[in-house]
Amino acid sequence: MPDRGSPSLRRQRLGRELRRLRERADMIGEDAATRLGWSAAKVSRIETAKTFPTPKDVDALLELYEAEPALRRDLVDLRRSAAQKGWWDEYRSSLPEPTVELIDLESEAVELRNWEPQVVPGLLQTEAYARALFESWQPVIQIPPKWQRDRAAARMRRKQTLLLESNPVGFFAVFEDSVLTRRFGGDEVMREQLEHLIEISELPHVEMRILAQGTPPLMPTGPFLYLQFPDFPDVVYLEEYFGSRMVQDTEQVFAYARAFDHLLKLALDEPTSREFIKKTLSERWH
Repeated sequence: MPDRGSPSLRRQRLGRELRRLRERADMIGEDAATRLGWSAAKVSRIETAKTFPTPKDVDALLELYEAEPALRRDLVDLRRSAAQKGWWDEYRSSLPEPTVELIDLESEAVELRNWEPQVVPGLLQTEAYARALFESWQPVIQIPPKWQRDRAAARMRRKQTLLLESNPVGFFAVFEDSVLTRRFGGDEVMREQLEHLIEISELPHVEMRILAQGTPPLMPTGPFLYLQFPDFPDVVYLEEYFGSRMVQDTEQVFAYARAFDHLLKLALDEPTSREFIKKTLSERWH
């Protein structure tokens, strides 16, 4: 289990455990509600994480279900940690809501798989590259300067938390070779970005693969990020022109998993990809 943690997934985990204890006690929701003087809807909403229980609510349920002392301590701690705000809360006003949801969920992922056909994957970007990228969108999508700064800063914090601190997530990235020569900012920005790619590609939990020019296209898809969790169903994050969204449908998520596996088969292997980046850096940006 990652040391990082998603408050929303912790709330779901708490609700799931409370439901398991109720069922172990051979009660239906109405039984528990009657015993506690609650509505059946309240019990249901706590178990489905639609309502966050107070400490007294959790104590009452654990007492009713006769939970063992050690389990009580664990669930009380789980409720406490689920009440904490994530680091991203300070950037919430500058981030689209789907991005906030992504950051919350990926904080508890064990593996991320990212396909990016046009730009350097977000978790691999330098701050200068990210700012130049956001600036390039201005003719089409007007983003206030503060939002640009906050979004770039949040992206760097994501990278630090997920890839560079203890217990990092496994990160697999595939992107087209044209990404390496598509300019955002000046030459210095691009040099720094490619140098950063070479450096971060050496991390044991990061696998970076290049889809070379001329490779048959996989499918008409935009960028996506596949999130795998230890004890929750996988989800896919899609970036689209009219807004990003999460895909949770099992069949669709499986299709994206297959698509990424196929991309890995088409892409250059890891050492060759690293050498390709080094060659592009020396020939194009030096």
